[in-house]
Amino acid sequence: MLDFRWIVFRSVAKHLSFTKAAGELFITQPAATKRIQELEAEVGQRLFLRKGNSIQLTSAGETLLTFVDRAHALQQEMQFALGRLKDEVGGNLRLGASTTIAQYVIAPLLSAFYQRYPHVRLSLLNGNTETIEQALLHQDIDLGIVEGSSQRRELQYTPFIPDELLPVVRSGHTLTLQGSITFKELVKQPLVLRERGSGTLEVIEEAMHAHHLRLPDLNVVLYLGSSETIKSFLLHSDCVALLSAHSIKQEVAAGTLVALQPEDFHLTRTFWFAQLVGQPDGLARLFQRFAQRQYNLTV
Repeated sequence: MLDFRWIVFRSVAKHLSFTKAAGELFITQPAATKRIQELEAEVGQRLFLRKGNSIQLTSAGETLLTFVDRAHALQQEMQFALGRLKDEVGGNLRLGASTTIAQYVIAPLLSAFYQRYPHVRLSLLNGNTETIEQALLHQDIDLGIVEGSSQRRELQYTPFIPDELLPVVRSGHTLTLQGSITFKELVKQPLVLRERGSGTLEVIEEAMHAHHLRLPDLNVVLYLGSSETIKSFLLHSDCVALLSAHSIKQEVAAGTLVALQPEDFHLTRTFWFAQLVGQPDGLARLFQRFAQRQYNLTV
C-alpha cells in the first residue's frame, strides 16, 4: 500500500492546497504539513514553493508526482485484480456525468452497480460536458459519461447509448395543434437553450451548420443551465426548447409538455464514456461493461 505521506503529497499536489488536502483526507492541516515536511526531509529536496497564501510544485515535486500517480494507478489495479479473484471487487470509482446524463440516466445504473458490487465506493461529479472532460484531464475523476460530440485527443471515447433532441413546448401551445415542426419554422420560434459548454448546444450548432446557419441566426430568448430549469420555464412561456428525449419522459406522460415531431431534421447524438488515454481499465472498464449490459448493448 502507498505510504500515507505519498497519499498526502498527492492530494496537496492535486489541490495545491494544504487545507483542501486535509479536508479530503480527514486530517488536520498541521498533520498534512508535517507529512510533507517528513517527505521533503527524506528526498532531500523541497517539493512545494510557498508564495503567500498559495503554493506550487517545484521541479522535484512535479517529478515525484509523476511516480506517485503511477504508483497509485498500480495499486488500484492490484486491488481490483485481487478483489476479482474473490468476487469481492472493491476500491474507489470516481465518476463524472454531464448534466442530462446525471439527472436522467445514471441514477438507476449507480443503484444496480452498488447492489452488484457493494464494496466499491462510488462518487459522482455533475457538470456540463466541458467540466467533465476537464475533470478527466486533471485526473479528478476516473470515468466520465458525456453528451458532447467534440472529442479531445487526450481522451478515449466509447459509445454508450443514443439520444435525440426534440422540440418541446408546453401543453396548450399553438404548435401542438399541428403536432410537428420544420427546421425553417423552428428557426423563427423564440427559443430557450442550454448554456455554452453543454453537449446539447453542440448538437444544435452542428445541425445549424448543415443548414448554413449560425447560432446568432436563431431567435434565442435566453440560455439556461439545466434541463429542469428549461422545463419549468416552458410551463410559463410560449417558447420552444430542444431537450433530450430522456429528460422529458415524465412531463410528456403527464401531459404538461408536448414533444413536437421534427419534419425535416433530426437532432441525434450519442452519449459517450470517456477516460484518459492509457488509463488502466480496472473499475472504469467494469462499470462500462456493466452499464452496457444493463441496456442490452454489445460489450
